[in-house]
Amino acid sequence: MELCYYPGCTLKTTATNFEKPAIASIETLGHKMIELPRWNCCGTVHSLATDDLMHHLAPVRTLIRVLETGKDKVVTLCAMCYNTLKQTNKIILEDAEKRDRINNFLDEEKDYNGNVTVLHLLEFLRDEIGFNEIKNKIKRPLKSLKLAPYYGCLLLRPEGIGIDDIEAPTIMEDFIKSLSGEAIESPFKIECCGSYHTVNNIEPVVERTKMIIDASINRGAEAIVVGCPLCFFNLDYRQKDVKTQYKEFNYIPIFYFTQLLAIALGLDEDICDFGKHFVDPRPLLTNKNLVFGEKKIE
Repeated sequence: MELCYYPGCTLKTTATNFEKPAIASIETLGHKMIELPRWNCCGTVHSLATDDLMHHLAPVRTLIRVLETGKDKVVTLCAMCYNTLKQTNKIILEDAEKRDRINNFLDEEKDYNGNVTVLHLLEFLRDEIGFNEIKNKIKRPLKSLKLAPYYGCLLLRPEGIGIDDIEAPTIMEDFIKSLSGEAIESPFKIECCGSYHTVNNIEPVVERTKMIIDASINRGAEAIVVGCPLCFFNLDYRQKDVKTQYKEFNYIPIFYFTQLLAIALGLDEDICDFGKHFVDPRPLLTNKNLVFGEKKIE
């Protein structure tokens, strides 16, 4: 099956370690992610103002591009892109007045009526491939790896947009189990990482990063799993700032879920771009004898 794929901006710059293992893993599972032609930035965040239609124009243009490919589904990786596209799609479906105003403004585009389904890749893995099918195809089980899922905000909220239950999600846990890893429960897995405060007010981000990581380590986690580039940055790179303030703080690797999928499928290390991590996960993988093909991680 060919999947229409919307990458968004960050996956082409600082988050190639999210995208590359996803594309390779999906191909290994018998499908192909075809990048949407002529895509533009999604706008990054969904506007909280109900009368702000300008911020819906970029997502609508992207959804129109999907229809131009002949597809009616689009798969995303970035939690922010997913959330932004899906919230705009919901408005188009449910609010005829706003839909007409947006379509009238985009007078050089075909009218868009909300007839594209926006999926996060975790949803596709769960609902269309199936975690049991993935389990049957893994070559390197993660049976010795203890992983704490971290959802953050935009994979789950608001209700009707998220990929799982807002308060008690299980999709990441089930994904980890399909790779034969051990999912470690953390009380802060649905808490915000601090988001864009990291740009000009890092103190709350430092505190939240410490809180999230400490809770995971205290419950036995050896690494944390994320599905958002901004969550990844805050939980990985900001550990440097946590360590500056709290000398007793212990580093922990942060993985994108796509990297773990690639590991379990036995794909080559290079596609995971581990050099982009502040906390290098390769020593942990080496200790767990999780190697890629015939090449051992050094």
